[in-house]
Amino acid sequence: MKFFSGTGSRLVPPHAVPSGALDQLMATHQVTSAFVAENVGNFRAAPTPQTAPVVGVTRRGLGLPGRRSQPMELTGACWVGSNVVPVALDDDGVKLVADHLLTARSPRASFFGPQRGVLGLWESVKHRWSDPFAVREDQPFLVASEQSLSQPHPEVRLARRSDFAKVLPASAAMFTEEVGYAPDTSKESSYVLRVAHLVTKARTYVVMRENKVVFKADIGAAAGQICQIQGVWVAPEYRGQGLAAPFMTSVVEDVRHRWPTVSLYVNSYNLPALKTYHRAGFRQVSSFATVLF
Repeated sequence: MKFFSGTGSRLVPPHAVPSGALDQLMATHQVTSAFVAENVGNFRAAPTPQTAPVVGVTRRGLGLPGRRSQPMELTGACWVGSNVVPVALDDDGVKLVADHLLTARSPRASFFGPQRGVLGLWESVKHRWSDPFAVREDQPFLVASEQSLSQPHPEVRLARRSDFAKVLPASAAMFTEEVGYAPDTSKESSYVLRVAHLVTKARTYVVMRENKVVFKADIGAAAGQICQIQGVWVAPEYRGQGLAAPFMTSVVEDVRHRWPTVSLYVNSYNLPALKTYHRAGFRQVSSFATVLF
């Protein structure tokens, strides 16, 4: 494994990444780093605190492990778990993290996050990686503004635990449409546990009609003042009726009481979704990319 790049950048392994330096980097990129920030927080808050699987990147002169007189500063970082999620990576950082991924030889479910880091990593490893299921190179990253072109819809509410049996098939339908294959919905599967967790933690919004879910949206990631909406789905028979934007406006209005900055990302080719989010007051501030395996 290469720990240094030709220009003096250095890869910092997870156990040596200073928490303060990582927090500072995530704060600098707080709107786009909600997934990493939340999961780092979960590792730290575990009954037995654990080291989060985050590698850092620093440059000569910004501090190195073992030099107490010179606190380390990070120029980049990347979550490297079942998913690979850059916080921020420049070209040197991409090369170092890519080499780390190739050396580790562990399977990954996806790369996703800021476009430059994701596409840079994929370009660097694809010659030695398994073929991806999909590469989504352009995913506008949107943040809700204060103004929506739609009025909120009164039927939107938080899902209750008693709704779980109805939320699960709606979630699975959304996943299948988005990813291209059905998730494992067997009892105690990681997917089922994830859906249950979101419902239990009051992070799933629904509209119920005729005793079934016809709209769903999840707060898929949240940290500090930032959250990221994921898993937005409208039942096919309710599409094209102008309902999605009012539904989303209601979600944003309620979510803001907990997380003032509301974000999401969407495939650039999904023009109906982009139109819906625009009507609900979302504006593009950055770009994401995703590689699915």
